[in-house]
Amino acid sequence: MAALTLGAGLPATAVPSRSDWNALAGGLDGRLVRPGDATYDTARRLFNPAFDAVRPAGVAYCANPSDVAECVGFARRMNVPLAVRSGGHSYAGWSTGTGLVVDVSRMNRVSHASGRATVGAGAKLVDVYDRLGADGVGIPAGSCPTVGVSGLALGGGIGVVSRKYGLTCDVMESVQIVTADGRLLTCDADHNPDLYWASRGGGGGNLGVAVSFGFRTHPTREVTVFFLHWPWAKAAKAVRAWQAWAPSAPDELWSTMHLSRDGGMDAQIVGLYLGGRSGCERLLDRLTDRIGAVSASSVRQTSYRQAMMIMAGCSTLSVSQCHQAGSLPGQTTDGRLSRDTFAAKSHMAYRPLSEAGAKTLVAEVARPGNHTVLLDALGGAVSRVRPDATAFPHRAALFSVQYYAHRAGAAAWARAAHARMRPHFGDHAYVNYIDAELDGWRAAYYGANAGRLARIKAARDPGRLFRLPQGI
Repeated sequence: MAALTLGAGLPATAVPSRSDWNALAGGLDGRLVRPGDATYDTARRLFNPAFDAVRPAGVAYCANPSDVAECVGFARRMNVPLAVRSGGHSYAGWSTGTGLVVDVSRMNRVSHASGRATVGAGAKLVDVYDRLGADGVGIPAGSCPTVGVSGLALGGGIGVVSRKYGLTCDVMESVQIVTADGRLLTCDADHNPDLYWASRGGGGGNLGVAVSFGFRTHPTREVTVFFLHWPWAKAAKAVRAWQAWAPSAPDELWSTMHLSRDGGMDAQIVGLYLGGRSGCERLLDRLTDRIGAVSASSVRQTSYRQAMMIMAGCSTLSVSQCHQAGSLPGQTTDGRLSRDTFAAKSHMAYRPLSEAGAKTLVAEVARPGNHTVLLDALGGAVSRVRPDATAFPHRAALFSVQYYAHRAGAAAWARAAHARMRPHFGDHAYVNYIDAELDGWRAAYYGANAGRLARIKAARDPGRLFRLPQGI
């Protein structure tokens, strides 16, 4: 998930005084954390420890849209770089900076009425699933539990039930945004439709600070989750079989393929079926017939809420434990999730891999290191939306590709694997896996929608208060 970011890492041309910062703190209903405060070293951290050297001048935990407007006004008057953080998962580290970090985690209320969810921009996905699940409804969203809903939705939102219900941005019926002039605007099909269009796939941090969303919900039911493993010798065959099966399966079935060298070599297909076990097994039989016998498998029916916990890697934890530990907003005192040092890149696959392409991908994963390639199936409802209907352009993609590496040599492996797969996948990429090294990023993220996004940017933020290294 790419977090909201405004001007992260750009040097300020004016230095606010202590009294300026004190005035900002006094004008907030929330809390401003400054260097020297007891919680500063925790407050400044992102999910990825690779960015721990960045030291913001202040971190504002905004309690409401007025706090956000106060921070935006401060940044504008003082010419201070402004980074906005929802979950802190920005792959490029652009949800921090040397100036003011606006953290929206306190604005995390989730409510539901008459088929519509109202979700604060700081809500974490595990809490969204849990609170909506209590009412027997859900929204299509991702699997990482501590990702903030804001960054996910603004960049598109590939997720666990997207093939049935669409991307997160496809069920976004409205969004409230604080713009560069400090106004709080409601954006939907009838009000500020340009910002509404751009907020569905244009990526966070370009046009303002989202503070709240209205999402169309779907009713939930018992589902079936599955985990299938094959010997590494069958990995290339499994890739080719999966890519022919997954994007064209019934909408009710979503799956992801993981090729991993992280604690061992593994070719795994994981997924969720919006239906019973017997129907799921019939569909899985079509896949296993193409690949061959599995080395291990698990197929079981469970509640929708528990399925989301399983996909989050939190099957043995409570919702409260499925957070990072701490006392700051977005954390819980009994949280058990850890941070992760990683490097990542992406492709969007518009065509199937050839036999040679599949072998190349498998060979890249087999290289020494701790890394995984994740292929998430698209098609279904995602593909039935026009590429220009929202800012997310990749409606014809068959699946997304993420190169995710840990520890020593992570960046070098991701860079090499991405380069070697470029002849097979082309130059399409997912803005929520934002990549600071990516050449041609504007076309890769936005395709033919880039020009319209640039025109909206020029009209809504002519002074470019909201700046990103890769900003529209």
